Amino acid sequence: MRLSARLLPLSAVTAASALLLTGCFSESASDDSAGGDGKRVRIAMMNPPRSGLSPLSDDAFKLSRWSTAETLVTLDADGDAEPALATKWQQNGRTWTFGIREGVTFHDGTKLTAETVVRSLTKAATASPKPRILDGVDLTVKADGDSVAVTTGTEDPLVPQRLSSPQLSILAAKAYRGKTVSPVGAGTGPFELTKVNGTSSATLDRYDDYWGDTAKSPGIDVKFVPDGTARAATLRSGEADVVEAVPVSQAALLDKELVTEVPMPRTNTLYLNTGSGPFKDASLRAAAREALDAESIVKGVYEGRADVAKGLLGPALPWAAELRKPVSRAKSGDPDGKTITIGTFTDRAELPEVAQTLQQQLQKAGFKVKLDVREYANIESDALAGEFDAFILSRATVLDSGDPAAYLYSDFGSKGSFNISQLSDKKVDTALEKAAGTKTGDARRRAVVEAEAAVLATDAAIPMLHERVIQGDAAGVVDVEHDPRERALITADTYVK
Repeated sequence: MRLSARLLPLSAVTAASALLLTGCFSESASDDSAGGDGKRVRIAMMNPPRSGLSPLSDDAFKLSRWSTAETLVTLDADGDAEPALATKWQQNGRTWTFGIREGVTFHDGTKLTAETVVRSLTKAATASPKPRILDGVDLTVKADGDSVAVTTGTEDPLVPQRLSSPQLSILAAKAYRGKTVSPVGAGTGPFELTKVNGTSSATLDRYDDYWGDTAKSPGIDVKFVPDGTARAATLRSGEADVVEAVPVSQAALLDKELVTEVPMPRTNTLYLNTGSGPFKDASLRAAAREALDAESIVKGVYEGRADVAKGLLGPALPWAAELRKPVSRAKSGDPDGKTITIGTFTDRAELPEVAQTLQQQLQKAGFKVKLDVREYANIESDALAGEFDAFILSRATVLDSGDPAAYLYSDFGSKGSFNISQLSDKKVDTALEKAAGTKTGDARRRAVVEAEAAVLATDAAIPMLHERVIQGDAAGVVDVEHDPRERALITADTYVK
């Protein structure tokens, strides 16, 4: 849908949203004491499933946030690896060996074994496209008794962190029997995914045979509400207990006691197409960079609830600012009325307004600017195919491994699977390879910042601002997660009074 078709008065949007949401959670509300020991948790989520909840896609993060699919490893607050379905691990050159937890059953009653782990990881490693955490990684997996040996083409210090990605969740054999991977009834978490209604809703029930602490809530009822105004309305009306990604424009309308704001490793970036069109010219990319006024976007669109970007990596990674050095860039050229098309999506409510602001700024600099704004599910493939001259994206920078090297490779490596900028630059590739191969610690952090500088020098991406998580929780919700990485939301400890 084009932007012009969406510019309704806020009152009209709110009224329409209210009508659409009538009875949104009515089915779960009638069963608020299921299990006899508490209410089901009702969630209003932003993005509908894009790939049928396949764990090999970004849908995997929903499975993680619902505590239904689990990985061998989890990450602590500092991004260090901790045991999950694997209890221990050790490295021997290119091979890491993981001990598999005993006594774990999948939701279909089958047992977790080394062979089931090998199946899941091999499916991910041989998928096309691969999960982005495996971009540039040649990975093979085999059973070694009760353990699993993971071998990479080159020595990789980040294997444990990679295996924490929700896209590498371990599922029962039944998940892989169809043409697509289905997580329904196939996870190991405290909640079992029992039903998925396309892109509208999902149902999860407590799994009483969970290997860890039994969930305190009898279940989770999920509704997908892409419209930000409508999503926030579910909290005001009492139809949802937890609302993710509350738009900035709606946060001020909610009881401040119900809103939590957390700085997060997410950057709002303008990606410029370096492969074709006007921005193939580095001087015009420089002109776009100089025309951009991020501070006015933070103040006007985000109402101050964001931080102006100094680089791709934001304040959630404080070491980046400490290591960052000035970057040499191309000189600005004359746009001379060149026509460009900027794409973005409606799922994050602020982005269409960001697009309008950028349109004005770039037109003032001498560009002619068209906008193409749709739901993310309907625009992603065109963005990845290089159909736009520029694309505005809200991008998590440490989503997969707790380490930004994977994000940088995925987005800016010449073989990266999420290379919206169509960037192919030898200096960037060299810097990315160095960062990926450096052992964890200060040396790796320096290499990551050097890779960031190599990307910024191309002007293939212009970082604008770093977002904050704004989450709405009803007064009766206990122990819901506020995770800057957006991996956790409802856990075994979460319940509603």
